[in-house]
Amino acid sequence: MSVEYDLVIIGGGSAGLVAASAGAQINAKVALIEKAKLGGDCLHYGCVPSKSLIHAAQIAYSVKTSSRFGIYTQPPTIKLEEAMGHVHEVIDTIQEHDSTERFEKLGVDVIYGKGQFIDDKTFEVNGQQLKSRAFLVATGSRPTVPPVEGLKEAGFLTNEEVFNVTNRPDALAVIGAGPIGCELGQSFSRLGSKVTLLASRDVIMPKEDPEAAAVVQKQLESEGLEILTNTRAQRVDIVDGRKHITAGGKTIVVDEILIATGRTPNVGSLNLEAAGVNYDKKGIKVDAKLRTSNKRIYAAGDVIGGYQFTHVAGYEAGVAMQNALIAPTKKADYRVIPWATFTDPELSRVGLTENQARDRYGDDVFVLKQGFDGVDRALAEAAGYGFAKFITNKKGVILGAHIVGPHAGELIHEAVIAMSQNLSVSALQCIHVYPTLSEISPKTALLLTKQKYAKNTFLQNCLRKFFNWRRSIAS
Repeated sequence: MSVEYDLVIIGGGSAGLVAASAGAQINAKVALIEKAKLGGDCLHYGCVPSKSLIHAAQIAYSVKTSSRFGIYTQPPTIKLEEAMGHVHEVIDTIQEHDSTERFEKLGVDVIYGKGQFIDDKTFEVNGQQLKSRAFLVATGSRPTVPPVEGLKEAGFLTNEEVFNVTNRPDALAVIGAGPIGCELGQSFSRLGSKVTLLASRDVIMPKEDPEAAAVVQKQLESEGLEILTNTRAQRVDIVDGRKHITAGGKTIVVDEILIATGRTPNVGSLNLEAAGVNYDKKGIKVDAKLRTSNKRIYAAGDVIGGYQFTHVAGYEAGVAMQNALIAPTKKADYRVIPWATFTDPELSRVGLTENQARDRYGDDVFVLKQGFDGVDRALAEAAGYGFAKFITNKKGVILGAHIVGPHAGELIHEAVIAMSQNLSVSALQCIHVYPTLSEISPKTALLLTKQKYAKNTFLQNCLRKFFNWRRSIAS
C-alpha cells in the first residue's frame, strides 16, 4: 500500500516540526515520521534540559556566595534528584507544544517508527510505502564518542543520559571543552561535584574569540573546576569501583565520565544510497537551496552539518519547506548567524573573530572593546567582568561581535539586527534606558568615533585652532 503526500518529513526535531507546522498551515498534505518522541534532541537532551539545569545550578551558586552581599546563610543542601525533577517538568511543559495531538489537529499525519528509502521517491516505514512530491530529511545528530581504550567497558554519559542522573557523582570528568562540556561541567560543579575538564586544545571553546573564552575559563577555575588543556584521554580502567582515566601523563579518578566531544549526523539507517542522496561523515550534502543530489529530497538541521543550532535548524526548515512545496527559489543565507554558550559568564557571538577579520580585510579593521566594569548596572549586580568586542571596518560596518558577561546571549541581538539590516555600528548609539546592561552596546559603538578621531590629526588640529580662536574672542 502506498500513500501520496506533498511533503514527507523524516525526523521530528526542531527542523521537522517547523516544516510540518508551516506545510500543514498552507494546506499541503504532510507526513511527519519520528522514531521516538517529537521535540528532538533540543527538547529532550539539549537546549531545554541543559538551560533548566544551569538555572538550578545558578541558584545554588547564588546561595553559596550570598555573603558577598551581606546575606549569610547555611550552605545549601543540594538534592540532584529534585533538580532533575525541575528539568523534566520543563521538558513536559514544552512537550505539550510539540505533542502528536497538536500536529494531528493541524492536519499532519504523524507516524512513529524507523524507516528507510527504498527508491528515489519512496520512503517505507512500518511496512507502509510513502510516496511524495518532496521529502525533507531532518534526522539530526547524535553524540560523537571518542575511541578511548576501555571507555565503553567502564561506562559513560552523554547529553542523552546525563539528565536522568539522580545520584550526584562526587567526582566527574568531562571529556570535551566546547559549549556542552563547559556548560554542564560548571553546572555539576555548582551542584557539588568535583569536576575535571579535559580540553584537547590549549584553550577551552576554541571556536570562540580567545579573549572571551579566557574570561570564561578564569571564572570556571575560580569556582574550583580543574581544566587540563592539551589533554586527551588515552584509556579508562575500573579500579575498586571507580573510573581511572589515563590522560596527559596523569591519572584522574572519578565516579562518572561525561562525553562532550561533538556530534555525528544521523544518516546511517536511512538507505540514502537507494534514493540517490550523496553524503559523507560530515552529513548529507546539499546545495544553497538545501536540495540534495536527488532534487525531490531536501535536508535541514544537524544532519547536514554546518551550524548545529536549534535556531539554525528552524531557519533551514523554513527555506527547505518553501522550496519543496512552492518553488525552489530561496537560498539559505548564513551571513548573520548568532550563537551563545550559557556558562556564567555567558559568551555570545555573531560574525567574524578579530583574527578572522584581520586575515580577510587587513588594515581596514577597527576593534571596539568595552568592559562591563564601565557599565553601572553590571557593577550594581557585582557582574563587572567580561566585555563586548565589536569588529568593524572604517565605515562602521560590523564584521563581527562578541560579548562575554552577564546576559550576553540576550545582549548580542542588537548587533545581530544591525548586521542583518546592514546598519552601521553607529545605529547602536541610540538612547538606551539607564541603568541597564544593554548600555554596553552604545558604549562600545562610540569607540569607533573615538578611535577614528584619535587617528585624524588634521581634524584634531582644526578643532584645537577653533577652540583657541573662540577663547581668544571671548576674552
